[in-house]
Amino acid sequence: MSEASLKDRPEFDLDNQGEQKYCSFLRSLPERQENCIRLFERSSGDFYSVHGEDAYFIAQNVYKTTSVIKYLGGDVSTGVPSCTLSKTTCETFLRDALLNRQMRVEIWAAEPRKQNVWSIIKRASPGNMQDMEDLLFAHTDMTASPIVMAVKVQTGGDQRTVGVCFADATVRELGISEFIDNDLYSNFESLVIQLGVKECLIQADEGQKDYELTKLRTILQHCDIVITERKKSEFSAKDVEQDYNRLLEEDISIAALPEFELKNAMAASACVIKYLGLLTDETNFGQYALRNHDLSQYMKLDASAVRALNLMPGPQDGANKSMSLYGLLNKCKTTQGGRMLGQWLKQPLMDVAAIQKRQTMVEAFVLDVELRQNLQETHLKMIPDLHRLAKRFQRGVASLQDVVRAYQVVIRLPGLVGALSSCETGSSEHKEMLDSEFTTRFQEYTNNLQKLQDLVETTIDLEAVDRHEYMIKAEFDQSLKVLRSKMETVKQTMEREHERVADELNMEVDKKLKMEDHQVYGWSFRLSRNDSSCLRNKSSYIELTTQKNGVLFTTTKMRAASQSFSEASQEYERTQSSLAKEVIGIVSTYCPVLEQLNTLVAQLDVLVSFAHVSNHAPTPYVKPHMTAMGTGDVILKDSRHPCLEAQDDVAFIPNDVNLVRGKTEFLIITGPNMGGKSTYIRQIGVIALLAQTGCFVPCAEATLCVFDCILARVGAGDSQMKGVSTFMAEMLETASILKSGTVNSLIVIDELGRGTSTYDGFGLAWAISEHIATEIKSFCLFATHFHELTSLGETAPHVGNLHVSAHVGGDNGEATDDNANDIFNKNKNSREITLLYKVVEGVCDQSFGIHVAELAQFPDSVVQLAKRKAIELEDFSSLHHTMAVSTPAAKIGQTASEHKRAKLEDIEAGTALTEEIIQVISKDYKTSNKQGSQDRAAMLQTIERVRDQYHDRIQSNPWLKEQLAGVYWD
Repeated sequence: MSEASLKDRPEFDLDNQGEQKYCSFLRSLPERQENCIRLFERSSGDFYSVHGEDAYFIAQNVYKTTSVIKYLGGDVSTGVPSCTLSKTTCETFLRDALLNRQMRVEIWAAEPRKQNVWSIIKRASPGNMQDMEDLLFAHTDMTASPIVMAVKVQTGGDQRTVGVCFADATVRELGISEFIDNDLYSNFESLVIQLGVKECLIQADEGQKDYELTKLRTILQHCDIVITERKKSEFSAKDVEQDYNRLLEEDISIAALPEFELKNAMAASACVIKYLGLLTDETNFGQYALRNHDLSQYMKLDASAVRALNLMPGPQDGANKSMSLYGLLNKCKTTQGGRMLGQWLKQPLMDVAAIQKRQTMVEAFVLDVELRQNLQETHLKMIPDLHRLAKRFQRGVASLQDVVRAYQVVIRLPGLVGALSSCETGSSEHKEMLDSEFTTRFQEYTNNLQKLQDLVETTIDLEAVDRHEYMIKAEFDQSLKVLRSKMETVKQTMEREHERVADELNMEVDKKLKMEDHQVYGWSFRLSRNDSSCLRNKSSYIELTTQKNGVLFTTTKMRAASQSFSEASQEYERTQSSLAKEVIGIVSTYCPVLEQLNTLVAQLDVLVSFAHVSNHAPTPYVKPHMTAMGTGDVILKDSRHPCLEAQDDVAFIPNDVNLVRGKTEFLIITGPNMGGKSTYIRQIGVIALLAQTGCFVPCAEATLCVFDCILARVGAGDSQMKGVSTFMAEMLETASILKSGTVNSLIVIDELGRGTSTYDGFGLAWAISEHIATEIKSFCLFATHFHELTSLGETAPHVGNLHVSAHVGGDNGEATDDNANDIFNKNKNSREITLLYKVVEGVCDQSFGIHVAELAQFPDSVVQLAKRKAIELEDFSSLHHTMAVSTPAAKIGQTASEHKRAKLEDIEAGTALTEEIIQVISKDYKTSNKQGSQDRAAMLQTIERVRDQYHDRIQSNPWLKEQLAGVYWD
C-alpha cells in the first residue's frame, strides 16, 4: 500500500461517549459465518470501518502494516482494534475478497434516525453478489458469472440420485439437473466444473453425521468451491411450484413441464430461490428462464484434470497469462467473450457436427486475416457488456447514459454486418456458415432494434452527448421547449449584465471578471482578491463571500435573473426526469433482444480469438480431423504443448503421438527425470480438449476421436489442512479414474505410486495399469519410473512402450542413446547427459535422477554417496527378486539381511584396498621417476606393475572388481 493511500485513509469522527457506545455495540454482535468479514458504512458510504480480527486482516492484507490499527474505547489491551477504508480502497478489497479469496461479506449501516442502531444492509458471497454488483463492478468488468448451486441427494441401496439447481442472477437464469451417480460422485464433480460453480448450498448435519454429505463436502473442497450449509427445511419442494410460476417468463405452469418431475432438483430449487431472495424483489417476476442441463452433452472434466491441464489461471501464474490455457486463448475484445471462453473450456463438445461447425468458422477467420483484424480492432472492442447493461434496466437503476450506450451498440451493427458480408476466404462453405450463424442473425437484431435507434435519435440530445451530458431534446416536448426558451432568455440577460458590470468596473470579461454558477449563491460574479478593491464604496454591488480563489459578488438584477434561471432549471429537470423515465422504460423492453445479441457477440469474439491464437502461435495451429466417439484413433504429427511453446526463450521439441485401437491403446512412457514425460502426456490431453472446444490444435497434422471425459492423475500435491496425505490424495484420484473411466475416455497418469514404498508403489502401478488396459480398455498414457512396468505388454494386449531420449557422453566424448540397457554400466562416475525431449519407441530402464541432483549442484560427497547407494539397492533388489522366486518366504528376510551385511563388508574392504593401491602407485612412481618429469609412459608402467601385484586381491572383492570394470585398469 502506497504512502498516499495511507494518508487518504479516513479517520473516525466519534466523541468519547459515542466511542464507548459503539464499542459496546461491537462487542454484542453475534457470531458470524466462517470466512466472513464485516464492514461498517460510515458517513453515508463515504468510507468504511472494520473491527477486531477483521481490522488485523485488513491491516495485513490491504495496508501491509499494523500501524493503521487504532484502539477504540481503550488502549491496546482493552480497546477494540479498528481500521478504516476509503470508498475506493473498499471496492478494490471487496473484489479481491469475493472473486479471489472466496470470502463472504456483510455491510452494516446505522439507521438514519437511530445512530446507535445498526443492521445489515448488504450481504454477498462468491455465488451471490447481487447486493454489491454496483459497488464491485462500478469501474471494472465482471470476468466470470457468480454461479450458486444447491444439491439434494437421495440414496436407495447402491443407487444415488443427485438433484441440483443452479442460478446465475446476472442473466436471470435458473438451471436444473438430476442424474444417477456412483459412490465417488464423479458426475457431480464434473457438473460443478462444467458450470463454474462458485458456491454450493448443502444440507446441514442436524444431530447426526451424514456420510454422503461428507463426501460431497470433500469434492467441493477439492474444487475450491465455497460451501454454505442450509437447514433441512429449506430443501422442501412444498411451495416450489408457485415460486417458479412467479419467476419464469413463460405463461405455462411449471407443473406442466417435464422438469417438475425431477423431485430432487425441485427441492434444490426451493433452497436456491430462498437463499437468493428472488421472491423479495418484484422485478424478478416473469424474468427468469429455466433450462435443463444435460450432463452428457459435454465432455466431463474433474478438478484433477482441470489442474493437470492448466485450464484456468492460478495465483502461481503471476502476470504471465500464457501459463494457463484460458490465459493463452483469451484474446477476446469483450468482457462477455472472456466469460464465454471460460465456459467453453469447461464444456468441451461431444457432438462431432457441432465441433466441426466451430472449427470451420475458426478456419474462415484464420484464412481471412483482414476480416479478423477488422472485427477485433474496429467492431468487437467497441461493444460493452450487454448483460450488465440489460440488468441495470431490469433492476430499474438505468439512466439516460445507459440508453445511449445501448444505442451506440445498435448503430454499430450495420458495420459489423457489412464486415462479415465481405468475408473472402475462397470457400463457399465458410461464407455460407458465417452467413447462417452470424451475418443473418446480426441483421435480424439490427432490424429488431431499429425502433430503439429511432426512439433515441428522436428523444435524446446527441450533440450534448459529445459533451458527456445526457438529456432529453428540448424539441421533443412542448413544455420543455418553453422552459428551454425561458432559460436561454434569462441566460442572455445575465450575460448582458456581465458585460455592463465589466465596463463599469473596467475589467475584462472572463479574464478578470468571471461569471459562474455557485452551488450556494447561484449565478454570480467573481474577482480575484487583488482586483476586488474596485468594489469598495459601491453600494450597487452586493458582496457574498470571500474565498481562496477570489471574492463573489452580485447585483440586484443578477440576483433576480439567477433566481429565475434556477426556478426554470428545476422545472426543466423535473419535466425531463419524467420524460427520461418513460424513455428508459421503453428501452427496458428491449432487454431480451440485447441479451440474445450479447450471446451472439460473445460467440463471435471467442471464435475470432481462437483464430487469432491459432495464427499467431510460434508455429501456426492446424484444423484437426475429428471422428465420432468410439471410432478412429489419435494420430498427431509434431504435437506441441500450447502454453509451453508460448513462453519466452523456449524452443519446443515437437513429438508424434500414435494411439491406435487394437494396437497401442495403452502407452507407457519412461525416461530421464526432466526429460519431458509429463509435458508429453499433458499436451495430448490439452490438444484433445482444444479440439473438442472447437479450436485448432498445435500440431502439423492431427486426427482425433471424441472423448467422453479426460481423467488425470498428475502431480504429488497433498491436502494437509484437510487431513489428506500425498499418497491418499493420489489414491482418491486414481479410484475416481477406475470408477469413472469408460472405453471412450482419455486417461493421463503421471508417476503413480511414488507416495509409498517402492514395492507397494510398483504393485499398485502394475495392477492399475493392467485394469485400465484389460478392463476399461480406454486410451491411456502412463508416465513412470517403474521400468519393470514396461513388461506389461507381455501379459496385457495393446500396450506400447515409449521413452524420452537423451545423449550420454563419457570421458571420450562419445554419445549413447539412453535406450541402451547397459548405459549405467559405462563410465558410471564420469558422464554428461543431454536431454533431447524427443519421444521414441522402446524402453528406457534408467531415470538419471542422480544427474538431476548434479544439475542442482548437490555437494560432490552427497552425489557420490547417492551413486554408491543406488548400486547397492540395485544389487539388493535383484537378489531379493531372485530369492522371491526360489527361497521360502520365511527365509527371505534373513537371507537378504545377510547379503546386505556381506555387501557392506565388500565395500569397506574395497575402499581400504583402493587407498592402499593409490599409495603404492604414488610411492612407486616417485621412486622410479626421481626427475619429477610428467612422463605418461612411466606412469603407465607403474600402473601395470601395481595392477599385476594386486590382481588376485581385486578379483576376490566383487564390489571393487565392479567399480574398476571397463576402465584402463581392467
